[in-house]
Amino acid sequence: MDHAAEAMLEEIEATSALMARARAQLARRVIGQDRVLELALVTLLSGGHGLMVGVPGLAKTRLVEAMGRVTGLAAGRVQFTPDLMPADIIGAEILQTAEDGRRAFHFVEGPIFCQLLLADEINRASPRTQSALLQAMQERHVTVAGRRRDMPQPFHVLATQNPVEQEGTYPLPEAQLDRFLLQIDIGYPDREAEREILLATTGPEEAEAEQVLDPAALTAAQRLVRRMPVGEQVVAAILDLVRSARPGTPDATEAVTRAVAWGPGPRAAQALMLTVRARALVQGRLAPDIEDVLALAGPALKHRMALGFAARAEGQTVDALIADLAARIGERAEAA
Repeated sequence: MDHAAEAMLEEIEATSALMARARAQLARRVIGQDRVLELALVTLLSGGHGLMVGVPGLAKTRLVEAMGRVTGLAAGRVQFTPDLMPADIIGAEILQTAEDGRRAFHFVEGPIFCQLLLADEINRASPRTQSALLQAMQERHVTVAGRRRDMPQPFHVLATQNPVEQEGTYPLPEAQLDRFLLQIDIGYPDREAEREILLATTGPEEAEAEQVLDPAALTAAQRLVRRMPVGEQVVAAILDLVRSARPGTPDATEAVTRAVAWGPGPRAAQALMLTVRARALVQGRLAPDIEDVLALAGPALKHRMALGFAARAEGQTVDALIADLAARIGERAEAA
């Protein structure tokens, strides 16, 4: 093993140990949601944004607050409502009068100028306001009054969405959904986990999460993720999975062509290439394998696909379709 490979091996091991500590601290605040914690860490390690979907009361907001404390990122929060305006998120220029009587426009930053933004109930705001996030999420800067204003680095958005209460909501447009690296579904805890939640949160004191990382360490870990090797078999599995989910293409299965209205674009493959590495790092492995691709197929694809009307009427779901595609990829990998 040459010196460069040995140095990278040591860096991966050290970063994996750091991620294990961060995950343990998050688990002190968010109980019984191990997969959710893993996906949230994977999202940040990959340098992306996450869309957390779950009914109220499942600790979505609590998770983002704990994530900010553990990573040392400057956190901000916006509660999305139907009357929220773009300027309420980005900020605006206001006219100020100096002591000498001179007047000048001064830019007042909105809450988006932070390192970790909680966009709470993002689908309650109008499309105009939702789109105010789009440029910041993709370009890492916003334009106000013709002037570019860069976001702090690193910059991540963790948005929450309630899947049940649809009255008074505006579905996110496909272009914005595609900007989220992963969709993180949060389900109900099991009985034992809920018992632990009751005991931990209704006593005189609650456990607090401690800071494990800082922005510089997180940025270094994100650079490491991009340098981690990915085997050709994993790359092929990613391509097979994403391309098989596009209706009307040579790689699509008959079930996909029949049921899917529109499928994932290249960003889905890019998301998988990053997140399989990050998942391997979080789990203390030196390189990703096929199992990582299968585990992240749902979170990376489901918000980038939509079923046609006939398929929805028949009771088909995107989750079941992705599970079938992932199973095919797994069988092909085992046969090889």
